[in-house]
Amino acid sequence: MTAAIWQLSDSELLADAAAVSHQIQLLEARRIALVAEIDTRVSREKLGFPGPAGWLTSTTLLSPSKANKIVALARGLKDFPDIADAVNTGVMSVDHAALILTFAETPPKNLPQAGQDIARKAMIDAATGPEARTSRLRAAITRLHDTYGSKKPPAEDTDRNELFASKTLNGRLVMKGDFDAVTGEKLLTALSPLTEPQPAADGTHDERSPAKRRADALGHILDHYLASSDRPIEGGERPHVNLHITLRDLTDLRDSADSADDDDDDDIADDENSRTATETDTSADAVDINTGDPIHPDEANEADGHSVSDSSRTPAESDASEPGADNDGDGDGDGDGDGGAAADRGAYRDLFGDGTTVGWLPWMGPLSRNTSRQLACDCVLTAIVMDENGSPINLARTARTVTAKQRKALIARDHTCAFPGCGKPASWTEAHHIRHWADGGPTDMNNLVLLCRFHHRLLHHSDWEVFIGTDNHPWFVPPATVDPYRQPRQSHARAGPHIA
Repeated sequence: MTAAIWQLSDSELLADAAAVSHQIQLLEARRIALVAEIDTRVSREKLGFPGPAGWLTSTTLLSPSKANKIVALARGLKDFPDIADAVNTGVMSVDHAALILTFAETPPKNLPQAGQDIARKAMIDAATGPEARTSRLRAAITRLHDTYGSKKPPAEDTDRNELFASKTLNGRLVMKGDFDAVTGEKLLTALSPLTEPQPAADGTHDERSPAKRRADALGHILDHYLASSDRPIEGGERPHVNLHITLRDLTDLRDSADSADDDDDDDIADDENSRTATETDTSADAVDINTGDPIHPDEANEADGHSVSDSSRTPAESDASEPGADNDGDGDGDGDGDGGAAADRGAYRDLFGDGTTVGWLPWMGPLSRNTSRQLACDCVLTAIVMDENGSPINLARTARTVTAKQRKALIARDHTCAFPGCGKPASWTEAHHIRHWADGGPTDMNNLVLLCRFHHRLLHHSDWEVFIGTDNHPWFVPPATVDPYRQPRQSHARAGPHIA
């Protein structure tokens, strides 16, 4: 039996840690080989995704970037057996292999084939063993591109332009860019007049750092862009910031804002933006997006308890087996008669959210009450009335195409492509009729779901099924080839920790 870790000597600890690290490298190589076979053998219908990367992300703990790197290696190493051998024997890390593979697949334009082979062999040697350093590899690749790349000087080569934007675990956005000189000049010229220190009215020094002033300036530029009419169309409308809140929360925020204004009239700066917002939309009255009529808070409270009827399923399909159905007759909808379990589920919803948080941004996610209040003050609002499950109500339509207001409501409910594990941005999705329009399916909220183009095709040309559950949210039923028991799965935005 393997000795407990605390029983190992110092030498045994070091030896075991090194051995385990080597085994991890071999297992990484094994996973790459398995993914390569999956990529060539397993059908997209069975995967449920356009490729193995989406499947990996949805079924393992891998991040999308890590999954994409594994798939890129699985596909690329077939053409470069020298890199593959180093990975398979565990003498080269996956990260270094990905770096060398990228160079091998996209070598400098003017580097001859013999030079490419020599450079690749030298990189493999440099990336082998514990002494390998990423910085040395990157430096070598950069020198080769500078020497044998485009005839343009590096400062003028637009092919090297990159902009990375990554959402962090704490809900912030980290950006990293590499631009040619002309693009860089445009950016710095636009930022320059907005990054000057701005002393307060009493002469107090502007304490913002240069980096903070640049960040504030970029936000100001984005405000002006989104406020202009000269913008491209995406998802059927011009890009704009959406804030999803329930009418109850909006009313609470307005009440708290009014109370704060009574206590301190100076808590909001009297700048041009706030004056414009006050003059144009101080009340931000909620409206029924069907009729345009005002909705009063007392009516909204009734609406919060309203359930949209499920016309997308037959009576037999909408029986007690449906997710969220009350199978035990106790009225709690949990189907188990256990009040304690229901309370646990309620606690989980309170902790992890269920689409009814105070504020929600389609790209960035949850928003605090204070920032929601700020946006409610500064923006012209289109209120989307939500029920207690976070599903928009009062949105029946008889036309075949989805209206702009319906699409906003679908985004408020589904957030992203609703297919489990996908989560592609709402602006990349299409509205899918669960029961086809040609078969009499209405263009109503309880017959629509947001799907990216791939999953839209998948639903039409495979045995995957989708229905709207009693919680007024989409549920997906996999084919028997994926799950022999065909257990319904929650939509992407609703999936998360749950009590059974």
